[in-house]
This record gives sequence, C-alpha cells and structure tokens, in this order.
Amino acid sequence: MAKIAAPPAVRAENTTVDLLIIGSGTGMAAALAANEFGLRTLVVEKTQYVGGSTARSGGAFWIPANPALLEAGSGDTLERGAEYLKALVGESSPAERWQSFVENGPAAVAMMQRTTPMKFQWDRGYSDYHAENPGGSAAGRSCEARPFNASILGESRTVLRPAALAGPVPMPITGADYKWMNLMARVPAKAVPRVLFRVAQGIGGLALGREYLAGGQALAAGLFAGVLKAGIPVWTSTSLVRLVTDGKRVTGAVLERDGREVTVTATRGVVLSAGGFDHDMAMRHKFQSESLEDWSLGSEGNTGDAIKLAQDVGADTALMDQAWWFPSVAPLSPGGAVQVLLAERSLPGSFMINASGRRFTNESSDYMSFGQRVLELERSGDPVRKMWLVFDQRYRNSYVFAGAVFPRMAFPKAWYDAGVAHRAGSPQELARAIGADESAFAETFRRFNLLASSGIDDDFHRGRGAYDRYYGDPTVTPNPNLRPLSGTLYAVQVVLSDLGTCGGIRADGSGRALRADGSVIGGLYATGNAAANAFGTFYPGAGATIGQGIVYGYIVARHAAGQAG
Repeated sequence: MAKIAAPPAVRAENTTVDLLIIGSGTGMAAALAANEFGLRTLVVEKTQYVGGSTARSGGAFWIPANPALLEAGSGDTLERGAEYLKALVGESSPAERWQSFVENGPAAVAMMQRTTPMKFQWDRGYSDYHAENPGGSAAGRSCEARPFNASILGESRTVLRPAALAGPVPMPITGADYKWMNLMARVPAKAVPRVLFRVAQGIGGLALGREYLAGGQALAAGLFAGVLKAGIPVWTSTSLVRLVTDGKRVTGAVLERDGREVTVTATRGVVLSAGGFDHDMAMRHKFQSESLEDWSLGSEGNTGDAIKLAQDVGADTALMDQAWWFPSVAPLSPGGAVQVLLAERSLPGSFMINASGRRFTNESSDYMSFGQRVLELERSGDPVRKMWLVFDQRYRNSYVFAGAVFPRMAFPKAWYDAGVAHRAGSPQELARAIGADESAFAETFRRFNLLASSGIDDDFHRGRGAYDRYYGDPTVTPNPNLRPLSGTLYAVQVVLSDLGTCGGIRADGSGRALRADGSVIGGLYATGNAAANAFGTFYPGAGATIGQGIVYGYIVARHAAGQAG
C-alpha cells in the first residue's frame, strides 16, 4: 500500500467544526465514524504522540458478534453477548450502557473495516474473563488487528506513540502468539514455528521497507492511517483548557497550543476521550487508595483533565474507585518502570503470597479482579502490603518471565540488588529473605503443594475457570494451573499497577454526559476511560476497555450526526 502523505502543518487558530474530539486513542474511532456521517471533525491530543493508552496496550477489542468474529467462524450472537453482560454487570452500571454497546458493536467494527487498512483476527480460545456466567464464552470474543505495516504512515510514523515494551528483535507478536511464545520451552512444536514466522516477518519486512507492528501499536497505527487518509486534522501537543457553554449546552472548547489559547466552536458537540486520571495521584488517593503509587501503564497525558473540566460544567461522575488493575513486577528504583505480569501468575509451579507469607487470592484470576481483591483486603483491615510471586527452578526453566527473561536465563543482577528478586534453597530461607513469617510461609508451602498434587485448589479455586486455564500449561495435568513446588525457589516482588482508571464522567446509552439529576448536558459526550465504565465493576474479556472506546466512539458520532435510532 502506498504511503499516506503527511498532513500540512497548521497553525492553531480559532475555528469551527461539527465535532471536536479530545483524545487520540480510541477517540480516533469516533473521528472516523463522524467523518463517515459527514461531520467536519477535529482531533486534539495533549501529548506529542497520537495513540494514547491504546498504543501502549495489548490491542485486543472485546465486542460480541462483531464481523471479525463471525467471519472467522464464531457462532456468537448479540443475544448471547447481552445475556452474558446482564448476568455479569448486574446493578453496577445502568443497563442502557451495556445494551447500547452490544447493539452497536457490529456496526462499529464494520466501520473500522471500511475506513482503515486494518484486517482483524479472532483470538479463538481466549476465554471471556467470567465465562462461567450465562452467555459466557470459553472460546472467547476477543479480536485484534493482524500485524500492520506502519511504514504506510510515511512522515507521520514519528508521531505514533511508542510501545510500552520493545522486543529483543523486530517481531510483531500478537496476543494469540503471546500465549504460545510463553510456552516455547514446553510446547515447542506450536511455539517455535510462530516465533520464527514473526521474526521473519519483522526482519524480512524491514528489508522490504515494511515495519510490521502488532497489538496496540497495530490498532493505533491502523486508526491513525484511516484518520490521515480521511484528511481529519489532528492537533498534537494541544491541551484542553476549558469547555465553552452558552448556558444551556456545550458549544466548544478553549485549547492551548503553541503557547497561545484558541477557541474551537463545535456545532454538534465535544467528545471527551482523553483517558482517565491514571497519573493524578491526588485523585487516585482520594477515590481509590492512599497506598497506590504512580505505577499506571496508561499514557502519561492521562491526568484527569477532561473529567475535571466536565465537572466544571455540571457533569456527574461514577465508579471513581475503579481501574483496570494489573499486577506487575515492582520497579527497581523509586519512579522506575514496572513490568507487566500476565501468564506468569497462571502457570503451574507458582503461587502468590502477602507480606505475612500467606496466599490471598486465585492467582490466575483476571487482572481487574485480582486488583479488586487486593484493595478489598486493604479496606477490610487485612492489607496485603507486599506481594510476592513464588516459583521453583522447574518453572524458571520452562516459561518466559515478564516478557523478557527467557527459560533458563538468569534474572538480571539488578533485580537481586534492588531486592525485587530473591533465590533460596528452602522455604525457610526464602521466607527470611523476603521478610515473611517463616512458619506461616512453611504452612502455605505445604498446603499449596498438597492441593496442587490433587489438582484441585480448595482454597481459592485456581484452575476452575476457563480463563484461568487459558494461560496455564496444557502439558500439566489434571490442572494446567497447578503443580507442587520443589528444589530451588524464587520470589519476585509484585505491585499493583493498572492499564488506566475506568471511573469517570457519567454518561447515558448515547454517550451523552449527565448531571447528578440524570439530565443531559447538551453537546457534551464522554467515551473510553474518560467515561464511567459501561460494564460497571467488571472486565468482561480481553479488550473490553478498547472495545467500549471504539463502540461508544461510533455511538456518539452517530448521535451527533442526528442519526441515532
């Protein structure tokens, strides 16, 4: 495909558009939909990069019965998706929020298929996170972009937000690849050909002038390509200063760009898609927990600006205590970066303990539920304090760890020097190293091994759910998540980070911002993590955060264009 010409440099001036979109993550989906509906659209991005937290994510989207699912042979239906969300979400979010999401999901994905160069794949087998609920799917509903050639962005490639993690060599690893890559030492027949293919695609692509990206990078690049091709202007390094109203409705916004303020009048509305309050620690301590530190994996620009300014014009908020929690390897120094843990918690030959040396949860649960459990214990007066992932040498020899330490590789010396990793020859020695109660840890070790030997976790039910088993080791029976530990032991410190907050502006089924009395603020919409989670206190499946951002982007564009049903 030919490269897309870079848009001409435009000096910020007072201007008028139909729809003003604040945020360039899934906000780009709103822009593409609005453009299809004939609306003049402007996208504004606070940082120097386009892509938001979407570009830093795994890039999956969870949308029931969408065209990519059905084209790949899934038998999913909207009715099944609605049944699942009704059972899962319950009273934690208004029904109209998730119902509108389900009803508009297929059209939103079809819109992306028309307006971008992306091709999508179904990650078959990536179970819904709570698949045992009515309507749940162990086959999963998560889809993602196939590896995408970002070189078509041309000069605009430098504007795409970099990935959170870089591989050792150029290789576009999809979410579907990750599961098997992690098991490369255990199931080489499945893993090695995938890895070799991705290495060849990555390195061979560069030789041909193609840069293949996967995950959130692919999705963000594909949306950006669509935006560029449509000629939709994007102003980067542009901050939202305040919303403008006429006393009845929002009519535009004042922005700061190039050191000066400009006013953009929006005749059809302003869409706040600027992420949550990931890095505003005052807000996080107020609404979530004073124990949290700034370990969020969300874009550095996510400081809650849009939420606060929406409140200034009367918007209500909801679910402010919620985030897409994500356990990670502790940073090596204050202010340092965390490293995400996904499959590691589910793999056999491991378990997690609190500061006292006791297990406290199903280690294999989805990451949002994991974080909720940690904070629930804190609020109940039984705080976890420090968390450790404990495993043995056989585990270390078998699996990739934190995406970078391959089987049989030694952990970096810096991990040991920082006290993030410890190695010992016995449970007692390991307990002393990490400061846990020796007798409590010894009993935990004995109890876990007893349960693992039976294949049934009577204490926390690890391995009972389909999602638990997805990231397990299929070569271990009868439970792919459980195996007794023996020999040399390791402990790696884990902290509670997140993919972003998911409490924010209260909105209705059309994405319109609401006041505390339930009345609509005309001309103001909220999508993505700037809005309160459409799924309440739950994470339905991999990509639900991006999924609702995409779908509500379509919904608000259709409503602003006057084509809502």
